[in-house]
Amino acid sequence: MRDFFFPPQGGRLQQAARHIGGLSGAALLLIALCVVFAVAAPGFLSAANLHNVLLQATVLLLLALPMTLIILTEGLDLSMGAALSLCTVVLAVVQISTGSLALGLGAALLTGLLIGVLNGALIAAFDLPPFVITLGTLGGAQGLALVLAEGRTTMGVSEGVRWFWEGDVLGVAVPIWLALLMCAFMYTLLYKTRFGVRVVALGGNREAMRFAGMAVKRSLLAVYALGGVCVGLASLMMTARLNGGHPTAAIGMEFDAIAAVAVGGTAFERGKGGLTGTILGVLAVGVMRNGLNLMSMPSSIQVAAVGVVVILALWLDAAKGQP
Repeated sequence: MRDFFFPPQGGRLQQAARHIGGLSGAALLLIALCVVFAVAAPGFLSAANLHNVLLQATVLLLLALPMTLIILTEGLDLSMGAALSLCTVVLAVVQISTGSLALGLGAALLTGLLIGVLNGALIAAFDLPPFVITLGTLGGAQGLALVLAEGRTTMGVSEGVRWFWEGDVLGVAVPIWLALLMCAFMYTLLYKTRFGVRVVALGGNREAMRFAGMAVKRSLLAVYALGGVCVGLASLMMTARLNGGHPTAAIGMEFDAIAAVAVGGTAFERGKGGLTGTILGVLAVGVMRNGLNLMSMPSSIQVAAVGVVVILALWLDAAKGQP
């Protein structure tokens, strides 16, 4: 009876070890990074800084969520960063020239959609490698952004645009509300609809999907088109954050998005993974970049650190799977 209410110390340690062992690699890394930066980075645990971590992670989340679906289909999208930069320029140019936020956002969403449809159409219709196709659209989007912006930042968007980064609703920042809504939408889409079943089938067993009469190419096109729309939506927050559109502002963010998905445990084959891990992966990447910024580490070190975090997360999940 005494052991029931007061378990021996060894029992407590074993229970704690079992609980820790049940956590995913992303969760373990997130906890470890928070502990490290709480000690090494002054001000990391302040309420203002933690709020800033969440705020900065929202744009990455809007890229990582659709990237999860793309990777679940055994695909990849290297064009997201360049497409996001192009969409910010389009949004800023159209909004400033017309004075309409609706037209600016509509143009950005359409731009993102067209890039996504182009990626999906080429990959689905010609069965070409996603790496090659999206690498090509990366270059095209980056070039268009530089031409449209004439190589400089397009400044001077309206207060209505800036509200989507600076505003709040019920005391919670608008970007965080948008991120929560996107999480709910993507969760419903992946786990509660036939479209989600097709996404998993595209990566898990594409041949069985064909035999079942499902539209493989159309489903693949829809996944990349969805990614493009999410990029267009993310450009609203990015433009509001920058107070304008910059042709190279988001270059490299596709790497962080892929890293977050990989850290979250989504495999690049057989349709294995999910959105919960991706959210933890986004937070892990956000915490790491924020902590390194507080420690005044250069951007080159931050990029290298993201790669190390990906390897560590994959190693932790692989080690847990061993007998």
